[in-house]
Amino acid sequence: MDNKQVNQRTQFKTVILTAMFVAVTLAVSIGIPPIPIPGTHGNINLCDGGILISALLLGPKVGGTVGALSGFLLDILSGYSNYAIFSFIVHGLEGLIAGWIKNRGAKKSVDVIAVLIAAVVMVVGYFFADTILYTISAGFLGIFTNTIQGLVGAVIALVVTPFLRKRIHR
Repeated sequence: MDNKQVNQRTQFKTVILTAMFVAVTLAVSIGIPPIPIPGTHGNINLCDGGILISALLLGPKVGGTVGALSGFLLDILSGYSNYAIFSFIVHGLEGLIAGWIKNRGAKKSVDVIAVLIAAVVMVVGYFFADTILYTISAGFLGIFTNTIQGLVGAVIALVVTPFLRKRIHR
């Protein structure tokens, strides 16, 4: 195969993996029902795990795309459409930043730093979303539950990613 064919094949594989990550992230996030958060009108879900796994495995473009599409579609499909545009931005940034940091090094410690910083970005993003949509009190109320969601997603990503890395990077 020449370079053009190899490049097309790689791009095709990336598109397929991106679509698969969006689909699996949505399926898991909907299949394990989101837990409503009283006082914020938001919910706790497992979306972050899929976003962070895709970012660690495939980099910032895929992580950002999976984050934006998964967050947006999850909100639309689960009845939280008022959050959809915020989720598109917040989860898109979460995946983009995790992938960008991951690209800075191959050590396990870089994975940990990447998912933790991305989780902080998500928490801060939803603080602003809750404040804009409702009140600053709702923003503060959401910090605890969004932190839990971010940490659960980070742990899922750190546990699952090593197993998937061997299978995806063949």
